[in-house]
Amino acid sequence: MTGAELWVKAFGGLPEIEEGDDLVALIGDALEAASIVPSDGDVLVVTSKIVSKAEGRRIAAADREEAITAETVRVVATRAYPGGVTRIVENRQGLVQAAAGVDSSNTPDGTVLLLPVDPDASARSLAAGLRARFRVLLGVVVSDTLGRAWRQGQIDTAIGAAGLRVLDDLRGSHDSFGHELAVTQAAVADELASAGDLVKGKASGMPVALVRGAGHLVVESLDTPARMLARTGPTDMFRLGTDEALAEGHAAGYAEGQADGYAAGFAAARAALGDLS
Repeated sequence: MTGAELWVKAFGGLPEIEEGDDLVALIGDALEAASIVPSDGDVLVVTSKIVSKAEGRRIAAADREEAITAETVRVVATRAYPGGVTRIVENRQGLVQAAAGVDSSNTPDGTVLLLPVDPDASARSLAAGLRARFRVLLGVVVSDTLGRAWRQGQIDTAIGAAGLRVLDDLRGSHDSFGHELAVTQAAVADELASAGDLVKGKASGMPVALVRGAGHLVVESLDTPARMLARTGPTDMFRLGTDEALAEGHAAGYAEGQADGYAAGFAAARAALGDLS
């Protein structure tokens, strides 16, 4: 295999995961049953749902909306649709996503799955255990489905990571024309998560995939958190949805007693949205 090739394989063999299950043992057994021998530089992409189940993050919830509210730290945007309201929020894990990551799929009626409390810690535990079992230097990505602003559909992204560089920083290198790259940082952990999802699917019963060919990203240290990919706080260029920012700006303008509330509100909204001109 050359550096220009990537091999991605999903595998079954895992039972329905229950609270307290040993994921290292179950994933290791499933790899061996599928005749897959992990090698140095491999990356395992693990769906967050099975991590949540093993860690006891399945809760009874007659109303999913209440669970979403409980996991919400900050509301970014809300939009009504014929079946209800979509909420884009920042959750306890520092992720901005729909419904705070609360999921009612692949779990019995009357229950929902919350995200792992600390997905990076979950990834570290898996990576350490699997490295010890197979005696190879591998990385782990814990993935979850995420929508993107200005794009239709969803992709899988990394919400936890251990043992691999989550960003491939190309700043200072040069392109084929000799131009220096000034801002390019590839979110490779997200790309690996999406590659895994292409073969795992959402209802295949194969929640883990092995990626081979990205060994240049795998490192000895397990302290390589996916959380560093989240752009919140001072680096958040879009703290609110457009409607919410405009409403906040108008309210601020009127509260300040401006004669022209609309103009003041518009100026405040521009500040809230971030003037990108």
